[in-house]
Amino acid sequence: MNKGAVLWRRGKQNKRLRRTQADLLPGDSLELNYDEQLLQRSCDPALLIHEARGYSVWFKPAGMLSQGNEWGDHLALLRFAELHWQGKRQVFLVHRLDREASGLVLIAHTKQAAAAFSLMMQQHKIEKEYRIEVKGQLSEQLLAEGKLNSVLDDKACTTEFELESYSEQHHSSIIRVKLITGRKHQIRRHFALAGHPVMGDPAYGSGNKNAQGLMLQAVKLKFTCPFRKTAMSFELPTNLIQI
Repeated sequence: MNKGAVLWRRGKQNKRLRRTQADLLPGDSLELNYDEQLLQRSCDPALLIHEARGYSVWFKPAGMLSQGNEWGDHLALLRFAELHWQGKRQVFLVHRLDREASGLVLIAHTKQAAAAFSLMMQQHKIEKEYRIEVKGQLSEQLLAEGKLNSVLDDKACTTEFELESYSEQHHSSIIRVKLITGRKHQIRRHFALAGHPVMGDPAYGSGNKNAQGLMLQAVKLKFTCPFRKTAMSFELPTNLIQI
């Protein structure tokens, strides 16, 4: 229960139970989800990068969920942040980062801040940059285009990128990426479709195994604070860069 795997359902409302705290009414239901392997998993702790009145920026390590699911939230960034402030601050996830990936994630602390950042996301006013290592050497034509536009899930989407370096020894390329749209696994799917899957990706591509895991990090966040109207920019600290 403490790991968030018990859900209390009342009509369309769902609540995660951590202790006995209310009486059940007719029509209520309890959902107990148990997976011993999941409950025994562990990962490195998240790190607070920046704290402001209405939001905070965190480093999410690889192996940590952005938010919990029906199987629990003991390895979720939102729960980690909630415990960090001992439940005294609300936590709202502004954007997600794949469990296998690591990097910067923005969390809002009021409903007003969450709504403001959500609108900014819809209007593409929050700039996110990623650093990835992909299999192979990109062609001159692909580098000149500097973007991938493959349709995903019947929706148009664009991934812009720039080559940082190529390693003949590892036959892999380090690439800086900007998402213009935000489809599920967009970076991973786009580069796999282009023939250059992200190294260590367990779901997309072939011949791209990597003992260090998924080589994808969210390395930069830029936006204008919706409250102070000041330009904010956050980069992943050097000691946390893995690519």
